[in-house]
Amino acid sequence: MTNLLTERVIISGTGQSAIGRRLGREGLDLTVEACESAVADAGLTLADIDGLTTYPGASQPGLGFSGASLRDIHDALGIKPNWVAGGVESPGQLGAVVDAMMAVASGLAHHVLCWRSIWEGTAQGVGRRRQGYGAGASRPSGMLSWQLPFGATAANLAALQIRARMHRYGLTREQLGSIAIAQRAHAAHNPSAIYTQPMDLEMYMGARMISDPLCMFDCDIACDGATAFVISRAEHSAGLDHPGVVVEALDCAHHDRFTWEAGQDITRISSRWSSLWQRTDFSVADVDVASLYDGFSVFVLCWLEDLGFCRVGESGEWVADRARISLGGDLPINTAGGQLSGGRLHGFGHLHEACLQIRGEAGTRQVEGAALAAVGVGAANSGTTAMLLRRA
Repeated sequence: MTNLLTERVIISGTGQSAIGRRLGREGLDLTVEACESAVADAGLTLADIDGLTTYPGASQPGLGFSGASLRDIHDALGIKPNWVAGGVESPGQLGAVVDAMMAVASGLAHHVLCWRSIWEGTAQGVGRRRQGYGAGASRPSGMLSWQLPFGATAANLAALQIRARMHRYGLTREQLGSIAIAQRAHAAHNPSAIYTQPMDLEMYMGARMISDPLCMFDCDIACDGATAFVISRAEHSAGLDHPGVVVEALDCAHHDRFTWEAGQDITRISSRWSSLWQRTDFSVADVDVASLYDGFSVFVLCWLEDLGFCRVGESGEWVADRARISLGGDLPINTAGGQLSGGRLHGFGHLHEACLQIRGEAGTRQVEGAALAAVGVGAANSGTTAMLLRRA
């Protein structure tokens, strides 16, 4: 089975800035570092870039939630694009990448630079983290006016999801802890990871509660960092010194309301609408490695079920065998440590790691023979992007 993306588009370049808890650097500085790295990796110069796109752009007021807008990078790098797009209302956190692929496939651009940068660690300093979505001193409006006054913040809603899964499916904290423990072990192989100290079940079970039964190790880590990609015409593969990455299949379905508490099923997220396997001749059994969104650990369980690695409600038992989701196992998950240990780079970090695995460039965390990667990004209150990646 073929499609326009597979025939016409590759991910030709990837790049990341330094990543750290609090680097003391401005978001634009980090973004420029990642963008220049991605362009060089693609074997291009800035003059070759004819498209720009980013998530979330300048549309989000959260302190440090966006490092650089389209205008910032346009002016800082002197790029003269023929096509631009950017903003938060897109197909999930990877919407900018999806937009870039569509632009290249349709002929609007030949090489599109897309990025996601975040510097919450430095911007917000030491102390309580303020949520990116709608954070600020002004009175909440719209959907947030029905959530924030009642404590319906991200951690509390994720805790409700975990508790509901405990009641409905028998999920245990020990099972949930397998995700955090496995990803911490993976982070030890990632020089850029925020936390690499070994974690065991005793350490996980004894962690501070954020919103019972959600503990601190179930939550992603605010940090500073930028990730960038160059999306190119497929024929550019011949000019690369590494494998181009092909989008074998792509799905961006979201059929439910964009809220956790008012959706059809509190135990599930928007990934349940994915039709990824209808768009490829591959099957779930062919996947070698997975990068699954882990803003909270429970989201990984949802993605495992909705991509078909296990049946709905059985993901807790499925991950209880920690070796299965670890390096050397049947399905290594979030091999750079994910957001739980590697740092909150949003879906761009997940896609970056999947590209490294497909290119065979993940170092000591490389999954042997990785030829097909599943990437799933999104939760209950955001759009969903599911991808299958393979070598060109």
